[in-house]
Amino acid sequence: MDTTTPPRKRDHTHWLYIAVIFAVLAGVLVGRLAPGFGQSLAPLGTLFVNLIKMMIAPVIFCTIVLGIGSVRAATTVGKVGGLAIGYFLAMSTIALGIGLVVGNLIDPGSGLDIGNTGAGAQYAEQAHGAGGTWDFIQDIVPTTLVSSLTAGSVLQALFVALLVGFAVQAMGDAGAPILRAVALGQKLVFRILSMILWLAPIGAFGAIANVVARTGWSAVVQLATLMIAFYLTCLVFVFGVLGVILRVVSGVSILKLCRYLAREYLLIVATSSSESALPRLVAKMEHAGVERTTVGVVVPTGYSFNLDGTAIYLTMASIFIADALGTPLSLGEQIGLLLFMIIASKGAAGVTGAGLATLAGGLQSHRPELLDGVGLIVGIDRFMSEARALTNFSGNAVATLLIGTWTKTVDADRARRVLDRELPFDEETMVDDHPVEEPVTLSKTVAAR
Repeated sequence: MDTTTPPRKRDHTHWLYIAVIFAVLAGVLVGRLAPGFGQSLAPLGTLFVNLIKMMIAPVIFCTIVLGIGSVRAATTVGKVGGLAIGYFLAMSTIALGIGLVVGNLIDPGSGLDIGNTGAGAQYAEQAHGAGGTWDFIQDIVPTTLVSSLTAGSVLQALFVALLVGFAVQAMGDAGAPILRAVALGQKLVFRILSMILWLAPIGAFGAIANVVARTGWSAVVQLATLMIAFYLTCLVFVFGVLGVILRVVSGVSILKLCRYLAREYLLIVATSSSESALPRLVAKMEHAGVERTTVGVVVPTGYSFNLDGTAIYLTMASIFIADALGTPLSLGEQIGLLLFMIIASKGAAGVTGAGLATLAGGLQSHRPELLDGVGLIVGIDRFMSEARALTNFSGNAVATLLIGTWTKTVDADRARRVLDRELPFDEETMVDDHPVEEPVTLSKTVAAR
């Protein structure tokens, strides 16, 4: 076998992310100096995020079908899924507890005088309109097999991809041509995605200009204590809790992982959407040595169930509102309210501004007199949503490596080499080639790479 290292292709995409940084700065200036024009630029950010969302279902479908269809042991998928759900519940509980401790220690809303704004009712209606937990579960099953790829629902795409993957697996050798076709489809999907990403500076410019134009700086200054406390809490959770678990279980440095995902973090900040980085997370986790089956199950499921940042946000925002209105929550009320919100957030996952909607819906159900306090949170919600999205994204990346370690579906040596920058990620195609004519094992996957 030829072991000669092929010449490394020059990565031109660094210019793209430099352009994103300049676009963000330009958006801040436009939003500040020309608020009316800044608000009119909102469709630019929305269009870019919608383009990314358009690619999520095909990415999930191809990844899972290739992963499941290429292995013989169907029990592997069940083991990965069970571990993922259990881990997500455990980490959400830990995040909830951290938010409770920090919220009660700093009392960020004490001393504020919030008037009766009535602004929370519309967000409560959004949360209730999304349905409850059973409605959420029912919506996982799509109307048709094809509609799962067009409806924009991550879980519907996941559900159908699992069915197709198991069906191809059951076909044995007869399913090899289907896997080859899906592999080609995956290359096409990632090629399209790499083209769309060159529009990121335009989307970032429109999104940031709109946010700054709508909120201004007064709300940021007025609620600086809450925002700073929330960001610091998220940092402690990611680098303290997640970092320690990742080091102990997988022997991986959280700092190196964050450096590896730096461009995805920038994309999330620029677009205010964690979904914009989902396809790239799938590609990068595969490149880091985690098997397709694990990546395909953990990442999409985590985007709906692994909401660590949202749990911290709901905790601290609820305590803030109650303190600001002069009606603090008792510890029992805090736990009951916030457990309800964590469950309710699954039903509101597809709603625009789901964090704010879940907060309002929970307050209306348990403490209706606190609903009007949501009006002050609205002013800084978009800024806090950045930390929510970054924390949720980091949690999903860590979960993929942890569950890969527990299920022995990650090549630890490759992960180390990737995080040490010895094996750079191919920004041009975002696809690692795998053989699909025969069952893929970890050793064959490593050899192919």
